[in-house]
This record gives sequence, structure tokens and C-alpha cells, in this order.
Amino acid sequence: MHALGRFGELAWFSLPTEINPKHGYHQVPYLGWRYTTPREGLAEYIEGAVRTLPTEVDWSLDTTRRNWLLVPTRILRDAQGLTNPAFGDVVHFINTQDQDFCLRALSDFRLIIQHLERLELPRN
Repeated sequence: MHALGRFGELAWFSLPTEINPKHGYHQVPYLGWRYTTPREGLAEYIEGAVRTLPTEVDWSLDTTRRNWLLVPTRILRDAQGLTNPAFGDVVHFINTQDQDFCLRALSDFRLIIQHLERLELPRN
């Protein structure tokens, strides 16, 4: 992913597809990645950049684990965190029961990626 690779070498990256290939519904977007050597202050820089955008849903950057995750805050709140086994169930429920939310989040996600692609690189 070019937008994130601008800030450092990516060791790992994951992004679900926008539309479920089997059932055809839109899926709530979230982005997971890991830098080989994350720069000090980079998480805060990315999080601050996302917060400046006029998004339709709230977004959170979770860096508490090895992989960073940019995800709609609703998922973290409803699943009560990333480590809860209910995380996947919450994502599935939103995907199948709240297409409006998925579409708003997808619109936000495109805006976030475009913003990260144009964002000035931090100095340090």
C-alpha cells in the first residue's frame, strides 16, 4: 500500500475486500499493517492526520499490538477491544446488518488513503 509505505518499510499489510466475494455485500473497511522499524512518533502523526479529516464515522488507530490497525471506532467499542473473540462477530454483524455504515466507512476510507498519500512526510 503506497500510502503507508511512504512512512517506512512495510513488513506486513492486510486489507479486506470492499465487497464480499461470495455474498456481494459491502464490507466495513479496516487496515492492518506493521513497519519493519516504526519511527518514533509516527503512530501519533498518522492518527492526527486521520483526525483532521471530515469523516462520517469515527476512526481509531490501535497500536497496542505488534500490528497497527486503523478501524472504525464502533468496531472496537462493540467488540470491547481487539483481543475479544467477538471482534470477528462484530465485523460480520456490521457487514451483514448495517450496509449504510459500511458505505459511509468505505467513503471515509478512500478519503483517508488519499490524504495519507498527499500528507507531508514527518521530519525526523
